[in-house]
Order: sequence, then structure tokens, then C-alpha cells
Amino acid sequence: MTSKLSSREDPRERRRRLTALTGSLRELNNQLSLLNRRVGARLALRDADLDCLDLLATRGPLGPKALAQLTGLHAATLTGVLDRLQNAGWVVRERDADGTDRRAISVRALPDRFGEVFGLYAGMNSAIAEVCSDYTVEELDVITDFLQRATAAGKDATAELDASGD
Repeated sequence: MTSKLSSREDPRERRRRLTALTGSLRELNNQLSLLNRRVGARLALRDADLDCLDLLATRGPLGPKALAQLTGLHAATLTGVLDRLQNAGWVVRERDADGTDRRAISVRALPDRFGEVFGLYAGMNSAIAEVCSDYTVEELDVITDFLQRATAAGKDATAELDASGD
């Protein structure tokens, strides 16, 4: 979607709306962080543990190096996270039997306990479904496009910060 500023659009009104939008995104981020902390506490998982578990559940098995890159966690910190997750029965580390490096491992989430996670997010998922019921399919497509593009912008901003911090 590449709609441009209309010549009849008031720049001040656009700035006000953009400010409201970014404020809403901050509030959403804060609320989702709070929800995730509550879910993590119920599951006896730290924030980083829950983040790693989510990535493993949604992206499939990952090597520790790939997981560290996705989370921005230091290797030693990630080792502690994976130890906690494995000891609690959330993940398993497996050797890459087909790989050329016998030391290589991948980490896989164990789906047996996902019901616990889904149950804790059920209220939010139901609330989002209710919110979305007010929108047409076309409007949902626009919202999805916006969220995907905002996520990409966040990834780019993170990469830029990483590059400038070296």
C-alpha cells in the first residue's frame, strides 16, 4: 500500500493522528509486556524464557546461535535460559544427526505443555477476536499490513542500533 499525502490533507491533523497512533502503539506494547509478565509468572518463566519459548514454538527448531541472534541475548545468558526451559520440560536439545558437525544441536519446543500457555492467553485471544469482529475483511487486511510493516520497521531500527553500537 503506497497511499500518499493528499494535497487537501491538513499536515497538522496528520501529525496529531500520527502522534495518537504512536501513543497507542506504546500503550499496546506496555499492555502486552504486562500480560506476558503475568503469563510468565504463572508458568514460572522469566521474560527471556517466555520470549525464547515463543520463538521456538512459532519458528520451529533453532540452533542456539540463531536463537541468540533473534533474541539479542548473549550466548551465556541464552545457555541459562535453555537450561531452565529444558529442566522445566518446555524444550529439548537435540544433536543434528544428519549434519556434518556432530557438536551442532538444535532446540525444539515440546508441544505437550502448550495447552498451559494457550489457556493463559485465551482471554486476550478472545478479546482480540471480539475487537476484530467490528472490522471488514478488507480493513483487517489493512491492519495486518500496517502491523507487518511496523514490525519490519522495528527490526530495521533494532539492526541500525546494533550496527551503530559496535
